[in-house]
Amino acid sequence: MIHRTITSKILELKEKYPVISITGPRQSGKTSLAQELFPNYIYYNLENLDSLALAKSDPKNFMKVGSGKRIIIDEVQKFPELLSYIQVEVDAQKIDGQFVITGSQNFSIAESISQSLAGRVANFTLLPLSYSEVRGSTYSGLFAESKQSILRGFYPRSLVKDIHPEDFYRDYLSTYVERDVRQIKNVGDLSVFQKFLQLLAGRVGQLVNFSSLANDVGVNYKTIKSWLSILEASYIVYSLQPYYENFGKRITKSPKIYFCDTGLLCHLLKINSVNELETHYAYGQIFENFVITEVYKSNFNLRKNEQIYFWRDSNGNEVDMVIDRGENKSGIEIKAGQTFNSEMLKGLLQWQSLDPQKNVPTTLVYNGELEQQVNNHEIINWKTFLSVLD
Repeated sequence: MIHRTITSKILELKEKYPVISITGPRQSGKTSLAQELFPNYIYYNLENLDSLALAKSDPKNFMKVGSGKRIIIDEVQKFPELLSYIQVEVDAQKIDGQFVITGSQNFSIAESISQSLAGRVANFTLLPLSYSEVRGSTYSGLFAESKQSILRGFYPRSLVKDIHPEDFYRDYLSTYVERDVRQIKNVGDLSVFQKFLQLLAGRVGQLVNFSSLANDVGVNYKTIKSWLSILEASYIVYSLQPYYENFGKRITKSPKIYFCDTGLLCHLLKINSVNELETHYAYGQIFENFVITEVYKSNFNLRKNEQIYFWRDSNGNEVDMVIDRGENKSGIEIKAGQTFNSEMLKGLLQWQSLDPQKNVPTTLVYNGELEQQVNNHEIINWKTFLSVLD
C-alpha cells in the first residue's frame, strides 16, 4: 500500500466526530483507504445492487441491522437520503467514529451532507496521489523526472495494477462520461460534452473565455458554465480565481482552469510520450498545472487554512500562484525551462512593486538544477518545492 498523507488527520478526527466523510474523484483510493484504516468496520457498498435495494426499500431496517456498530458505507451518493437516517443513528448512539462514508460525485452528496450531518461530520477530500506520496513508495522510480510524472499521472490503480497510462485514461474517461455524466439531466449529446472536455484541456492555465469556448463547442454560454460546474464537482478540474486584495481593484474577473490529474490532461491533449510533451504548444501550462495541483492536493491532505489564487494585471504581467494564508502570503512563478534568466522574474517583480508590504516572499519554481537567491527571490527546482509541501 502507498501511505496516504491524509491518514493522520482522518485518524485524529475520527476520535472527535461520529461521521467521517471521504469524497473525491473515481479511483482516487477512497475505498482502499477506508478499509485499510478501519478493517474491523462492517462494510456496505451501495454499488452492490442488493445492498442498494435493501437500503432504499427499508432504510430504517438497514440502519437497525448495524445499530450501535461501526460501519463503512461506500458510494453513498447512490442513495443520499440515507444520510438523514445516519443522523438519527449518530444522535442516538453518540459514538465517535461510528460511520465512515465515501462518495465519488460531490454534486450528488455535498448538499445532503451539509444539511443532514452539519456539526457531526469531518469532511475529507481524497485526490489522486501526491508527488510526495509516490516519492516515498516503491513506485518512486516512475516519477524521477517532471515529464515522466506529468505523463504518468497519479491515480493509484494505474500504478498498483501497472496499467499503461494510455489504456488507463481511455477507460477512465469512458467510465466518467458514460456512467457519471449520462446521469446528469442537462447533458444531452455526450459526444459534444467530450469535445468540450478536449477543448478545455487545450486552454489549461489560460484565462477562461466562456463565450469563445461556447462558440467552439457549439452550445450556449449557460451550458458551458453548467458543464464546468459538473467537472469541478466531480474533481476532474478546478478553477483558480484572480487575486486582488490590496491592489485597489480586481484586474481580471476570469478564472483559470486546471486539471486535478496531469495524466488525464495529457490523454485529452493526445500526448502519449515525453517527446510529444516536450514539443507540445501547451507544455509550459501543463508543467504549471503539475506544480499548482500538488499545492492543491497538499491543502486537502493536511486541511490547510490557505487559499490559492493567480495574479494578472492589465499589461499581462502575471504571477502563476499566490498563496494566501491570511496574515501571510507568497508569490510563486512556475517555469518549465531548465535555464534561469531574469525575465522569469518579471511578473514577481511587478507584483511586489504594487504590494503595500513590499517584502512578500517570492519563489521561482523551474526545471533547472541550479538553486540560488536573486534579489531576495528564491530560485528552486520543482522537486525541492514539492518536497516541503507535506
